[in-house]
Amino acid sequence: MGPQQTSDDHSVRKRRVFYIPGYDPIHPRRYRELYRKEGAVQAQISGYEIALKPKSGGAAYGWHVDGVMDGAQVEAEFDVLVWSDIVRDSMSNTIAATYGQMLRTAWEYIATGALWRLMRLRKGPVIAALYPVGALILQALLALLVAWFVVGLVSLTTPWLGALATLLGWALGIGAGYALLRWFKAKDGKTFVYYLMHDYAYSARFRGANPPELEGRLTEFGEAIAAALQSDVNEVLVVGHSSGAHLAVSVLADLIRAGRVPAEGPKLAFLSLGQVVPMVSFLRDAKRLRADLHYLSARDELAWVDVTAPGDGCAFALCDPVSVSGVAPENKKWPLVFSAQFTKSLSPARWKELRWRFFRLHFQYLCAFDNPLDYDYFQITAGPVLLRDRYADRPPSASRIDHAVSKFRDMAE
Repeated sequence: MGPQQTSDDHSVRKRRVFYIPGYDPIHPRRYRELYRKEGAVQAQISGYEIALKPKSGGAAYGWHVDGVMDGAQVEAEFDVLVWSDIVRDSMSNTIAATYGQMLRTAWEYIATGALWRLMRLRKGPVIAALYPVGALILQALLALLVAWFVVGLVSLTTPWLGALATLLGWALGIGAGYALLRWFKAKDGKTFVYYLMHDYAYSARFRGANPPELEGRLTEFGEAIAAALQSDVNEVLVVGHSSGAHLAVSVLADLIRAGRVPAEGPKLAFLSLGQVVPMVSFLRDAKRLRADLHYLSARDELAWVDVTAPGDGCAFALCDPVSVSGVAPENKKWPLVFSAQFTKSLSPARWKELRWRFFRLHFQYLCAFDNPLDYDYFQITAGPVLLRDRYADRPPSASRIDHAVSKFRDMAE
């Protein structure tokens, strides 16, 4: 099914796009380069034009896009709402502290029963959550094995030293074990063990509540979006990817509650991609997030589309984030939940190439498809159709999970 067309009264000529990344310590230029590279590929496949140039003015990092699609010219101004500095600060630099995070995070998810309920949704993201725990335990066991081997070796080769040999063996053994742990940590750019542990620990540290520094940053995000809603654009589109999706939920809920979405201004749209909302909303003190999900899901001030794919093992694919959190109101309108259908929208050869590259697949929503169906990130962000109209007749995926699963359902007042 192709995207819906709109009347001239609702077509887009100018758009503001705010992208909220997930838990990512990398400089936001990576998202510009990803958009430039993948947008060019998709334009060639789909037969439209898309061009990037530097952003003019403004404090936020971003870029400008000129698109020519369906015979219409569209200007889109992108802003990346950065919280990578908070991410970097949250990442422990010591091995011991990371193991402490592992114990606290595992306790929070296991002792409260959140882990077992998450497993009733999708196994992929739960396995991704258990992976760093298992890997860190394995690394510790290997380090202990190395230490034990060195102690035994020293005792066998220096028996004449007596008790001193034992002390020397333990000193060398502990040093060898620690060196192995440091080597594992140095290889984390390929294994992602420490990165993922820090990611899950960040939400679990406050049991699902937002840390004070993050609340302050969400306020800044809201100010930037509110200013755009007073501008002369046709649509203000907020894109939340991965952990950025639940941050966007809270930002947008705050804006609407405060009456900062003008009825006669630009249309407000929210696109959540590869969301992991249940990892946070299922925690006992995520009352603020659950209240925001409940509130946002019934509002007319915006259109909310949630796109995931079962092929993405890092997302809670086709899990309605409002319903599974147990906070769906009777008059629930949003989100529209459907699949990007990786296995169909990627050619067999491309799917075979990406199938086991889990982290790359988690970013596929922001990339080109060589056999695109009705999801195209570049048409959504730089095309002439409002998000609300594009999917006005799009039914939700029949295989979505939309019943309450979370144990904790209390909400902030």
